[in-house]
Amino acid sequence: MARIAVVGVGAIGGVVASLLQSAGKHQLTLCARRPMKGLVVETPAIGLRSDMAEEIRPEMAIDATIWTQPEEAKPVDWVMVATKAYDVPSAARWLEWLREKNTPVAVLQNGVEHRERFAPFVPEDCIVPVIVDCPAERRPAVDGVDRILQRGAMSLRVPTSALGKSFVELFAGTQADAEAVEDWTTVAWKKLCHNSAGVLSALLLKPAGVVREEEIGEVALDIVRECAAVGRAEGAKLDDDIAEQVLAASRRASVDSINSLLADRMAGRPMEIDARNGAVVRLGKKHKIATPANNMAATLLKALAAK
Repeated sequence: MARIAVVGVGAIGGVVASLLQSAGKHQLTLCARRPMKGLVVETPAIGLRSDMAEEIRPEMAIDATIWTQPEEAKPVDWVMVATKAYDVPSAARWLEWLREKNTPVAVLQNGVEHRERFAPFVPEDCIVPVIVDCPAERRPAVDGVDRILQRGAMSLRVPTSALGKSFVELFAGTQADAEAVEDWTTVAWKKLCHNSAGVLSALLLKPAGVVREEEIGEVALDIVRECAAVGRAEGAKLDDDIAEQVLAASRRASVDSINSLLADRMAGRPMEIDARNGAVVRLGKKHKIATPANNMAATLLKALAAK
């Protein structure tokens, strides 16, 4: 059994908590910014036909201690940070109380700079960067209980290391697709290629189906091609047709699916612009690679957010 604290109880943090609970051997703590009466995760019926899985969604009520102030927290064996990338300073406040000297911190965030974000707060050899792929979103609370909809399986990828393997073992016996991989850089940039195209939904205030429009699809291809070029300069091994792969996958997604960038804009929350398209622009400058499509998208979205 491991004592595990999940910092950030949004869509991803909630799904992670439900998976860890399903392992049946961990003691969970949720670290939230506001009081919560409870948390329920609607999980997909994995293994059934897609039409049946939409109809049958088992619900899991999370059995965990809930803390809202870092000073309430007690040391745990693992910390899992599932906050947004821009929320690192507030997440770091919890680490002083949750960590002992060698407590590992798994960073489940978007982008490719997991270690860099937490290096000021955690020894580098205690940081486990995690690439998460899971369609999930918040639902309106019911009777004061927070609800999260998990639309599909959760994929978790960490670098191959002793800590990485220990992280994977935490999810043994669950429906999580957790794996330690040799080439984490490629996995991270492949995910960023998918995320980079999501900026279009946020700009247009439309769900995933918007990329099925021909002209919008062409813009998505430009955005992903720039991201892939920067990723290759960073050492990622990406297919020549990665942009076409991303667009095809986006067009297969549920037309009403809402990515986190769009969800945040709709709710008036800060957005992970810098961790996603902003990172492509910033690292593109480092390698002298032009990224006009990402730069325009990031600039426009920041301007809209400022309004």
